Amino acid sequence: MISLNVIATLRTCYTDKFGVPRQPGLAPSAWGIIEFEAAYRRPEAVRGIEQFSHLWLITQFHLVESEPASLLVRPPRLGGNERRGVFATRSPFRPNRLTLSVVKLDRVEVEGEGAPRLFVSGVDLVDGTPVLDIKPYVRYADSVPDARSGFADEAPKKMPVHWDCESCVPDGVRVIIDESLALQPQPAYHEDAGREYATEIAGWRVRWAATLGGARVKSCELVD
Repeated sequence: MISLNVIATLRTCYTDKFGVPRQPGLAPSAWGIIEFEAAYRRPEAVRGIEQFSHLWLITQFHLVESEPASLLVRPPRLGGNERRGVFATRSPFRPNRLTLSVVKLDRVEVEGEGAPRLFVSGVDLVDGTPVLDIKPYVRYADSVPDARSGFADEAPKKMPVHWDCESCVPDGVRVIIDESLALQPQPAYHEDAGREYATEIAGWRVRWAATLGGARVKSCELVD
């Protein structure tokens, strides 16, 4: 029997799983804060980590409540219509629901309540994600420039984002919203241009339409 301990919780700007980037680094401004559990909330646990620019996070899709009944999934990159084996994809609907994300380490907070805390960016995970392990990204071992990536060999195309509404959303939040919506987070199998969607990003409720010319923000209101 394998038993895993949650070492930390990842707090992120994505309070709703709908709208979260499907891969890390695609929304560079998307922030996260790693808050350690009491047993691991010790300065020596992160000593030297500031020497690394990026980290690997091993986490769990905690909002997926059960393991899949099938080992075939429908990757969004293939339009949601073609099936692939779960181990040939990064689908969240997988055995053990484990995730692997590389994030940028922006700073390490070693003093104050809750310290140490790690501030990261480029996250692709929803707020409250349990962290099972953290490892430094090592360039010579973790980067394979001539690797083949099958049906996901290129980064997804980014669409323009237009704001059809006036909003007092702060500039820093607007950047995150723009980066997130540019990735076309709506289901790949929806083909009706102009259909509207809604999600919550960084404490703001965003409603947008996915048109052929890009995303059009219809409203953006602060969540009470």
